[in-house]
Amino acid sequence: MTDEARAALEARLGHRFVRPEHLATALAHRSHASGAPNNEKLEFLGDAVLGLAISDLLMTRFPEAREGELSKMRAALVNAEVLAQKARELDLGRWLRLGKGEEKTGGREKTSILAAGYEALLGAVYLDGGYEAARRIVAAQFAGDLAAEAALSLRDYKTQLQELTQRLFRAVPQYTLIEERGPDHDKSFVSELTIGGRPYGRGVGRTKKLAEQAAAMAALAALAREHPGIAE
Repeated sequence: MTDEARAALEARLGHRFVRPEHLATALAHRSHASGAPNNEKLEFLGDAVLGLAISDLLMTRFPEAREGELSKMRAALVNAEVLAQKARELDLGRWLRLGKGEEKTGGREKTSILAAGYEALLGAVYLDGGYEAARRIVAAQFAGDLAAEAALSLRDYKTQLQELTQRLFRAVPQYTLIEERGPDHDKSFVSELTIGGRPYGRGVGRTKKLAEQAAAMAALAALAREHPGIAE
């Protein structure tokens, strides 16, 4: 990795490495070279750092939330799909060092490799600059997600809709991802909701979860028109 390339990634990340070897290791997938250092241990460390940082941020943002609620929010924020998207926002796949097999099979866009690379990167930041440096990066990258969780915590449309459709139809809503829009660093998702095979609403969001919530909100409005008073 050239100095120029490293500077570009550091600028996106918001951290300048004092020891660039930590970054080099974080970018080395195990397929790159047999017997050479790879990012698996940093991934292990980064997973723990991410979990702590997200827990810290959630407790600060939702001081009244119960442990079970915090656990659910954390699980929604640190799954592989979300982490891979964070990696894409950093253009991390471009800098990963992969073996020939992974190169040929599109490893730079694989969710599992990107998510692991993102965790390894956080592990490298932790080793290089400590917990506060890693926490700042997580806080910056997950700011929108935390705001979305705050909005959803006010009213969980999916749960409300499921309770209503079970009463009305003895059926549960089905959500289908029908479209992904925009470039990797700025995607939006479109989800369609059906009840008993009949479409009841579509929703758009920055994540699949938010798109489903938006679809549920639309379906609640449709049911309120069909069944006045029932969906209040």
